[in-house]
Amino acid sequence: IRACCCSDAFSAEYTRRHNDANALCMGGRVVGPGLGVYLVDLFLNTPFEGGRHQRRIDKMMALEAE
Repeated sequence: IRACCCSDAFSAEYTRRHNDANALCMGGRVVGPGLGVYLVDLFLNTPFEGGRHQRRIDKMMALEAE
């Protein structure tokens, strides 16, 4: 699981683009309902860029496989 804690659009988008995060965490006292829905939509609809970022993911997966 590659989880991220996001309270803004930049974090929600770029954690998907660069880290291929697959779990989104938000603080209930930090993120209101409207922003929460927006962040979930952004997170779910942002693709992973791959490329130079894939090396980082491969390193994490190799550690997990050990």
